[in-house]
Amino acid sequence: MVKAPLHSSSSAAAAAATFSLVAKKARLSPFILLSLLFMLLFSFLYGEELAALVGRPAGRHSAAHLDVSVNREHQQPDDGSGVEDGWQKKKKRWQGRLAFAVNDEDEDEECDVFSGSWVRDEEAHPLYREEECPYIQPQLTCQAQGRPDRGYQSWRWQPHDCTLPAFNPTQMLETLRNKRMMFVGDSLNRGQFTSMVCLLQSAIPSPDAKSFEMSADQQHTVFTAREYNATVEFYWAPFLLQSNADDAVVHKISDRMVRNGSIAHHGRHWEGADVLVFNTYLWWCTGLRFRVVNGPIADAREEDAAWVSTEEAYGMAFRDMLQWVRENMDFNTTRVFFTSMSPTHGKSQDWGGAAGGNCYNETAMIEDAGYWGTDGRRSVMRVIREILDGDGADVPLTFLNVTQLSMYRKDAHTSVYKKQWSPLTPEQVADPRTYADCVHWCLPGLQDTWNELLYSKLFYP
Repeated sequence: MVKAPLHSSSSAAAAAATFSLVAKKARLSPFILLSLLFMLLFSFLYGEELAALVGRPAGRHSAAHLDVSVNREHQQPDDGSGVEDGWQKKKKRWQGRLAFAVNDEDEDEECDVFSGSWVRDEEAHPLYREEECPYIQPQLTCQAQGRPDRGYQSWRWQPHDCTLPAFNPTQMLETLRNKRMMFVGDSLNRGQFTSMVCLLQSAIPSPDAKSFEMSADQQHTVFTAREYNATVEFYWAPFLLQSNADDAVVHKISDRMVRNGSIAHHGRHWEGADVLVFNTYLWWCTGLRFRVVNGPIADAREEDAAWVSTEEAYGMAFRDMLQWVRENMDFNTTRVFFTSMSPTHGKSQDWGGAAGGNCYNETAMIEDAGYWGTDGRRSVMRVIREILDGDGADVPLTFLNVTQLSMYRKDAHTSVYKKQWSPLTPEQVADPRTYADCVHWCLPGLQDTWNELLYSKLFYP
């Protein structure tokens, strides 16, 4: 509640005097008085629309042409289950029992497993050895690529108010019997997929009881546990929507764009999955604005694209994903997860290091509990939260909030210890910081913790 200002009588007198002055002038010019009244009425009726118009990003086309801020074709009809909140419609939360949950319905669920600290645990971690998992891509095999230390492998995440259940690969495989688990997203989600495969394959000693296949275009990878008739899969879709970066091999494109309303383009490959794990973030962060087109990506021209804020474009994709889930998944028998943004550590000044540094040669984690790097766009996280609390509340999506716990781990990146696909230049050899990968993570390592959290939320949501 806003308190009334002091000396309100003086303010009222001043206001009265001002009104009297305007009235006197109005008597001299009735046209001025009528104009003022019209402007007041106009601002009252159309003030929000005018503000939205003024606040739109500059560009050849406005966001309104593509309707990305609110994808109205995906809104549900008004069935009395929600409350209008501006343009968006708040939905009632899904009230059923989540599939695969083993905890009692009346069990205390107040523990936030994503709030905690890292604890040294050399007895139980790593959960597998790098050389024991033949499915790790050479971009993530840090020990094989010469990393001299192993300390980054032996940390366990300890929530403040509870303890994570130990990852049991046999239980996970039994749960996935006759089922499909699919990771959808970018190379960071491929890393989490690979981690899950390494965790599960350790419980399948026979080489003949498992297989690992990749499509010719490398877009779809499938690990099969034959005795369980279970698959764990990865599908490359860095924006979830159709984009000009959909080639899983050649996708280093600076002028990135996505197609509005194109979730079905990739979604047809996800149909039938029993557990879906989505991610998308880093590919959106190329600036403050993003390009969106209505027509086919292959035929898109510069003048066909609308520049909108990154947050608007991201929200469009997130809502389309949720709508696809509504239309294609049975909430009583399937589960949907979304892994939050993975931080990079490209500026050592963020954690008090020398200027010009990054994750290269970093072997200790960040100890400041409140640390948040400059690469972390809170505005994007806010978009997710607003959607999940608003018009996306009816979808029982489990949000894996790994961002803060990963912020501390500047020690866990692949850095220079990865396969290099082209020869290093003399300048790179002279300064390894120039080619250090501070985006991806060594395996075994941090992403195994992400899957421990996924395992915990799958069975104990």
